[in-house]
Amino acid sequence: MSLTVFEQDGITVLVLEGKIMGGPEAGEINDQIHLLIDRGKKKIALDMSGVEWMNSSGLGILIGVTTTLRNNGGELSLVHISDRVQDLIKITKLHNVFTVYPDLNAALKAMN
Repeated sequence: MSLTVFEQDGITVLVLEGKIMGGPEAGEINDQIHLLIDRGKKKIALDMSGVEWMNSSGLGILIGVTTTLRNNGGELSLVHISDRVQDLIKITKLHNVFTVYPDLNAALKAMN
């Protein structure tokens, strides 16, 4: 998995690519979110257009990141998730936990 960070319209965007399967990815995503919170960044969009697959451990990472942000007065949006990831969220009945947008422009508009 690779991670790229940039800011657009006051929203921090993390672009994730590859597979989110737990392990080292968990630490990398959590460390990045904590670093952003420490820098006062509390509106974060995860662009998942490049995520090939995510298992239950990857889903746990996203739940943890969402909780961390909410506990710090922030918000997290998932952007451009694949049908496979969308199905995983539906099957686990977590569709009410995540805010999902079809593309980055929709997320940026809603989060501002």
